[in-house]
This record gives sequence, structure tokens and C-alpha cells, in this order.
Amino acid sequence: MAQDAVAPIEARSGKLVIEFSPLQNEINKLIKSAGPMPVWRYMELCLLHPQYGYYVSRDPLGREGDFTTSPEVSQMFGELLGLWAASVWKAIGQPPILRLVELGPGRGTLMADALRALRVLPPLYQSLTIHMVEINPVLREKQRATLSGVRNITWHDTLDDIVDGPAVILANEYFDVLPIHQMIKRETGWHERVVDLDANGRLVFGASAEPTPRFEVLLPPLVRAAPPGAVFEWRPDTEIMKIARRVRDQDGAALIIDYGHLRSDAGDTFQAIARHSFADPLQNPGQADVTAHVDFQALARAAQDLGARVHGPVTQGDFLKRLGIESRAANLMAKATHEVSADISDALKRLTEPGRGGMGSMFKVLGVSQPDIVALAGLSDEEPDRRTPS
Repeated sequence: MAQDAVAPIEARSGKLVIEFSPLQNEINKLIKSAGPMPVWRYMELCLLHPQYGYYVSRDPLGREGDFTTSPEVSQMFGELLGLWAASVWKAIGQPPILRLVELGPGRGTLMADALRALRVLPPLYQSLTIHMVEINPVLREKQRATLSGVRNITWHDTLDDIVDGPAVILANEYFDVLPIHQMIKRETGWHERVVDLDANGRLVFGASAEPTPRFEVLLPPLVRAAPPGAVFEWRPDTEIMKIARRVRDQDGAALIIDYGHLRSDAGDTFQAIARHSFADPLQNPGQADVTAHVDFQALARAAQDLGARVHGPVTQGDFLKRLGIESRAANLMAKATHEVSADISDALKRLTEPGRGGMGSMFKVLGVSQPDIVALAGLSDEEPDRRTPS
């Protein structure tokens, strides 16, 4: 049986033998030795285990992978984000050096499309240094291939490694894979949700024996009256605080695009995706992408608390339409064959429309900027490229 097989097999004795994924064998050992682990730790191991973690050993994107991101749907997405970066550059006074940063850059498709659009602005294009924050060695090689002709490009393990100075930061589907804490409400209070083992060694959800003291005082208003059995998810503010502090102190703006909800509320969104379909997050650890929805209200609150200005969030459909994706699609279709025009039309619908198969309403867009930038393109009805008077 292949290394990643997890199906039960029948032994000659007639007893059922279960074969687990390599990572589950490691997780089982940890639980047996140290007890049930919090959901955040389980998620961290699934994605980042140094040997078997999902995001350290494979390319998960595209038709042959497990999911498809917006840059892989159409070149229009990355092109418009490139022009969005240009609007930020103008808003901060056209600095002689601009760091264009992407967090979790996939195969490099978004950056390649953004840079192609930015070539129409030679003063900006010549000012760029490119910074890719990526820990996956497989994806780093694909990014190098995609961006082989790009000068002044550097790879980093973390945003902290990038030199100070004006920057535009792009984070498309970056926050959804950051580990979450899950809390479950019992009659006794809010308990940390954990991953444990059943009698057959299978992974199951449980809860810590003791409630977390005074956790209810930290809850957002919508969650405080939740009934027993409700689940509340939260992520540490570490990553959004890094971004907010960077753009607040060093000049610039960040764009966060992800699937999630506008208001902090109760709900269990922990899920796995394999071969473009939903799967049980407790099966095949390390073999599927595990994610959870992004709480945009929590992101905005954390950025504001640090003194950065927040713009939005708005839906991805509204954001792309405000940036002119419909006009861009019409221009592309005017020069294309009938078959290619149909593909462009389908991509436009997928990126902007709500409902099943559409990304337009499920995905949200949040801007974070230096405090005196009063508007960002696509995120406000106000005219962008303007600062508050000094």
C-alpha cells in the first residue's frame, strides 16, 4: 500500500487493521505520551510538520492539486492587484524604492501578472524590489521558474526578514491557513477544543477538562449569548500586527484577501480540502489542506489597535469591479477567439459572482495602511491616492 494510504485493510486473522498516514502515526504518539492536543497544535502539525506537513512538501495548487486560488483562475486578478499597488505608490509620494511583498505566493502567478501590468509605469517598475515570503521549498522552486526573468527578487521565511522602507504587501489566501484556537461552550464555561484518540486509535474531537478562566470577558458581543455546544474560533494577532506595524511605521499599505466572515461570531469552520472537495479534517493529516475561515472584524480591530488605518472589508466581487475587472475582461475578449472569450467570461464570473462556484461574496478584501492615507482603490467610495493634510 502507498505511503499515504489510510484505508482499513483486512488482516488474515480476520481482524480489522487500520493503516494511518505517516503524520497521524506521529500525532498518535504525541497524544499517547502528552495527552490530547489543542486544535491549533493539530492544525500546525498538519501544515508545518518538518517532514510530513502539507505545506512543506508539495504543490497543492491547480487542477492536479487540491484547490485553485484566484490568481490561477485568471491573469486579470494579478494584473489588477499590480495596478492597485501602483495607486498606493502614488499615494505615498512615489518613493524611489518600493518593496513589493507577497505572503504565501503560491506558484508566483499573482506576482508575475502584477509585474506585467506594472511594466506600463517605468518609473515605478524600476523602483521595485520583490520579496516573496514562502516556506515551502517545492513552491519556491516553482516561483523561481515563473519569475525567472525578474530582477531584484528575494525569498524570505517571514515578513520580519524584509528590510525596512516603503512597502506594498499582498496576502492572498494567507490568513486562512494560520492555526486557529477553537473554544467550545459547556455549562461550566468555555473549554479549549482538543484532538484526542478513540479506542481504535482514530482521531476525534474532545474538550479540555477545565474551562478557561474568564474567557467570556474576551468574547465579541455576538458570541456572549451563544448556547452550550457553540464553537468560537480565534487566531493570535501576531501576523496582522506585523503587517499593521510595518505599514504604520515604514509607509505603505497591505491588501488581505481571503474567505471568511465580516463579523466575529460563533461557528465551526475548521475544514479540510483534498482534490477540490471537502474532507474530514481529522482524516489523512498531512495529506489534505486544513483551513478555517478568516475573521475580518478581528483583523481590522487588531490593526486599528496598533494605529494603522483600516479600509473595508468589502467583498472580492465589489473590490474587483471597482478596480475595473469588467472593462479589462471586455478588452481581452475583444482580441480573443470565441473559445478564449468564453474562458475569460467564465473566469470573470467565478472571481466576482456570489453563489455556488463563485468567489465574489465568500472572499473578502481588507486594506491596512499608514494612518494618513484616507482611501485605497477598490475599498472606498472616496477618491484614492489622497492623504490627510499634514
